[in-house]
Amino acid sequence: MSRIQSYDDFVKVHGVLLAAAGIPQSLHKLLFQKLSSDTFDGGHFFQIEPLEDGRQRRLLFTSDFMPKHSNLFLVDHAWTFRLPDAYKQLCEVPGLAERMAALMCVDSAAEEAGDVDGDAGEEDSIKLSAVEIVQREIKEGGDDATRWLELEELDIDDDMLLSLDLPNKFPNLLALSLCSNNLKDVEIVAKEVTRLKNLKALWLNNNPILERSNSETAIIQGCPGLEVCNSKFTSNYGEWALGFCGGIYDKENAGFAHQRDHPLESVTSLDLSNRSIHNLINKAFNPDDIPSLSYLNLRGNPLDQNSLSDLLQLLKGFSCLDSLEVDIPGPLGESAAEIVEALPNLSLLNGVNTSKILESGKSVVDSMLQPRLPEWAAGDPLEDRVINAMWLYLMTYRLADEEKIDETSVWYVMDELGSALRHSDKSNFRVSPFLYMPEGNLASAVSYSILWPIDDVREGDECTRDYLFGIGEEKQRSARLTAWFHTPRNYFIKEYEKYKNKLQSNKFVSPVQGSSVTNSLCHGDGSALRVYTDIPPVEEYLTRPEFVITTEPKDADIIWTSMQIDEETKKAAGLNDEQYINQFPFEACLVMKHHLAETIKKAHGLVEWLQPTYNLETQLTQLIGDFHQREREKLDNLWILKPWNMARTIDTTITSNLSAIVRLMETGPKICQKYIEHPALFQGRKFDLRYIVLVRSMNPLEIFLAEVFWVRLANNTYTLEKHSFDEYETHFTVMNYRGRLNHMNTPDFVKEFEKEHEVNWLDIHSRIRSMIKSAFEAAAVVHPEMHHSKSRAMYGVDVMLDCQFQPKLLEITYCPDCGRAVKYDTEAVVGGGETVKGKDFYNYIFGCLFLNETNHVSQL
Repeated sequence: MSRIQSYDDFVKVHGVLLAAAGIPQSLHKLLFQKLSSDTFDGGHFFQIEPLEDGRQRRLLFTSDFMPKHSNLFLVDHAWTFRLPDAYKQLCEVPGLAERMAALMCVDSAAEEAGDVDGDAGEEDSIKLSAVEIVQREIKEGGDDATRWLELEELDIDDDMLLSLDLPNKFPNLLALSLCSNNLKDVEIVAKEVTRLKNLKALWLNNNPILERSNSETAIIQGCPGLEVCNSKFTSNYGEWALGFCGGIYDKENAGFAHQRDHPLESVTSLDLSNRSIHNLINKAFNPDDIPSLSYLNLRGNPLDQNSLSDLLQLLKGFSCLDSLEVDIPGPLGESAAEIVEALPNLSLLNGVNTSKILESGKSVVDSMLQPRLPEWAAGDPLEDRVINAMWLYLMTYRLADEEKIDETSVWYVMDELGSALRHSDKSNFRVSPFLYMPEGNLASAVSYSILWPIDDVREGDECTRDYLFGIGEEKQRSARLTAWFHTPRNYFIKEYEKYKNKLQSNKFVSPVQGSSVTNSLCHGDGSALRVYTDIPPVEEYLTRPEFVITTEPKDADIIWTSMQIDEETKKAAGLNDEQYINQFPFEACLVMKHHLAETIKKAHGLVEWLQPTYNLETQLTQLIGDFHQREREKLDNLWILKPWNMARTIDTTITSNLSAIVRLMETGPKICQKYIEHPALFQGRKFDLRYIVLVRSMNPLEIFLAEVFWVRLANNTYTLEKHSFDEYETHFTVMNYRGRLNHMNTPDFVKEFEKEHEVNWLDIHSRIRSMIKSAFEAAAVVHPEMHHSKSRAMYGVDVMLDCQFQPKLLEITYCPDCGRAVKYDTEAVVGGGETVKGKDFYNYIFGCLFLNETNHVSQL
């Protein structure tokens, strides 16, 4: 079609796109007008406002009133890219990194806004030394009056602490902060603070002394009156610590060593989150002393010295308690509904109305989710900051035309206005990507996002969108919010532990081993078996007289095809039930990545030879729990995401960013698998091994391993440097389709590998054989329906070795590409060690599967 000139032309070309975008029909004409005139008029209606000390922005509506579906706005795309190109573009496109850093609030302006020193008054603009601060305190308040002293970031070492002689100068000190100094000696610090007889709170955060595991214990033992140590409550905590958290005690009012009666009676709000409280039942924390308490936050505390019933009984006593924040699951139980039932006076639990919790019967609730704000170190380049932060801002679409869908998704960042739209479950705007094709074809397409109100909006309202529009709990909505918000870690870790315990309880039952049920297919009259194939190497290299190629599928004895044969295909091609086909029913349980992992886990539970693997469509919660658990235990946390059923590493990503893992679900169904961070290397490069497995029968299991396998080598030296993860030739090994293919003959590889690592290859081969057999046994046990007497098949099995030379199963491939096998003659490393000619590859494959021979194969 030629250039679009009228509204009718526009609808004709963009009808499908308009429907997909969900833009109300009443706005289609306005959209055409704004697109054809390139009208960006959002500035007349909206204003961007900074939040969180400049680390986030929101969008405010500044006009008087806008009814829903009454207007729409074009939002430009500030950056559009394919994922592997992101870092390169940020480095090479002038001004791009600077603009993205400003848009994502990770530039120098955000750094200054978030700098606590940046808000200091004139008095603190000239930094005083520790001695000068001490002298000032004595001069202004006198030694008896000073009860709160802050000596932070002053390079105080152990000798200087002694020379300051704080116990003699400030005998009535209640709170002392020595954060971010250079204190190392536990004995010296403990000796000094022990002399401060009235000390209630001590902060030594960010001092080398805390690297000593016994430091806190030694100090607390020497200071029996200490209630707060390094931001945590000690077991001696009482009225002062609670008053500090309740906002009564601070630098202006540190309190007194011996308090008046009931000093907490005015406290209405108490945030005790992350205070390492083990025992909540305390003489100071009781309804008589805090009678007005209406809000209580107990998140992040183990409370492991209290029973559930004792905790609930204690909280019931606070008659004014209206709002409670608590970990779920946690010390108060695993179900939000049960907590609400036990505490009937509550109106809000974790920010959610308790009546709604009871109506829905929800187990876990948390509407007070804190946003994930971009994090970076001061020295990080802008490009790295953007790569880390971009998952909070990215959106995606995939191009398609009449011919095919594009294999690689397009990611984009909306301009400053669009990127300021924050999330709301009850949003008042909707955003949708839209491709405008002014010339009537995809080549002329320009991408925009379209913004329109889905609710009435008034002046001063915040404009929001639903980041997960159309995605409900059946698609793991709550778990997916983890990409943008800090969701309850305890819940995910507990779900992961339940999942792991269930898998560990699985008991494998070996499939029945019987005598062979397969027979040679040779015709009694000696005539050749007719083979139909759509695979050129089979047609070329299957040269045995027992087989003859036919071009008519319906006349063939054997169908050897790369296509999936279902009932419809059989009918269309005129196939019958007596023909042999090179695939087994339900073989998806092996050849689709998510099904393969599920099959193995159902049969064997957790096995060393399969990396932790999650189907993101159904197991996101467990994956997030595993990620958090590894983070907590300071284990490596690098993961690889692979589409269920795409080859050649299409849409495959390596990342340690949890937001990225969740967001990458948007480009299609994937598994998320723990990356093998430390593989065995060959001359510094990564490699994997392709084995060929032949299956004659699934019941009884009759499988064979071809003697010839081949090695696939990456081209670049292996590294875990973070910018290398997008380098195909560093982290991937299949170079047949892109990259430079460096073929290495298998015997040469084995000989050099044994020499480099001082290992015996036959030991490794034995472990690989055992692993492959276990994988196919799992399919036989879990999916007995896979057996079919007219099926014979060849599968490619990809294996990687870790640095301990233990095999790891990567994937199993239907009808594998055997171009390498037919191209090269090679000496068999195992078996008889004979030379196997490439041109005979399909001759002995067909001989094994259809003539019951065992040349160049061994039974597993």
